[in-house]
Amino acid sequence: MFCIDPRMPFAATATIVMVLALTACSGKDDKTKSATQVAAKVNGGEISVHQINDVLARAGNVPADQARQASGKVLEGLIGQELLLQEAMEKKLDRTAPVVQAIEAAKREILARAYVDSVTAQAGKPDAAEVHGYYASNPLLFSARRIYNINELGVAIAADKMPALQERVDRAKSLNDVAAWLKEQNIPFNAGSGAKGAEQLPLNLLPIVAEMRDGQIRLVTMPGGAAVLQLIASRDQPVDEQTARPAIEQFLANKKKSELAETEMKRLRAAAKIEYLGEFAASPGAPATSAQPATQPDAAPVASKDASAAHMEKGVRGLK
Repeated sequence: MFCIDPRMPFAATATIVMVLALTACSGKDDKTKSATQVAAKVNGGEISVHQINDVLARAGNVPADQARQASGKVLEGLIGQELLLQEAMEKKLDRTAPVVQAIEAAKREILARAYVDSVTAQAGKPDAAEVHGYYASNPLLFSARRIYNINELGVAIAADKMPALQERVDRAKSLNDVAAWLKEQNIPFNAGSGAKGAEQLPLNLLPIVAEMRDGQIRLVTMPGGAAVLQLIASRDQPVDEQTARPAIEQFLANKKKSELAETEMKRLRAAAKIEYLGEFAASPGAPATSAQPATQPDAAPVASKDASAAHMEKGVRGLK
């Protein structure tokens, strides 16, 4: 179908302790629970089938023929967590300041996410006209889609040195020429290469790459630096509308959810009385941005059969 750890940090562990504590308590209070709803008992504490199903649902995309094996693995994980939970409660770790703070932080995050989910649930499924409109307005992603083999230099360079870099790029016959110049100037850079589908490129970069000739070198300015790209080769690999439809539907739905969440946050901030105190009394600054590879996938619905749904999620974030 076309588709769009044991080293767990303390906060995440505290979240598990909180959730399992709640489910364990509710299990002990429910005396009428059917035996078929209980998957295991650990020192009297019950682990329900519902808990297993909930973990599987959050994992997502578990093949039907692997469901039983996956359920077994989840159950063993829950048994391990239950044992740890019981020991933690025995030692009254739930009353220590770090755990109390972590549980409170997890509670805030869970409730905030629940509210966001309630707001974004209003986003309906895109209709056929919206899907067709997106397909038709983005030929580089679909009907004129190509696979690009790109070599790249990610350069951390000051703005005043950008003209010199541009001049060197204009005279370069290969990316190695640019790399040699950067070394001479003691300008740090990282090299990378790979084949990328159109959907794996940011939307603002895609038209630039699409216009490049095989072998051509281009300089692209970015926050915090620049990227020097060389298009080694490219080939046509179009995607028809029927094949692209599921990915476009998911992308547009996620985009709508992001817009709803952002609109609601603006409404809440406008209606709230927010006071910055102490060292934060000055006008808050904008969040810092960090440089990223120019070709990092963050802006389009997936348009290849082997691409992952993560690309689409990054695409939604890229359109905010």
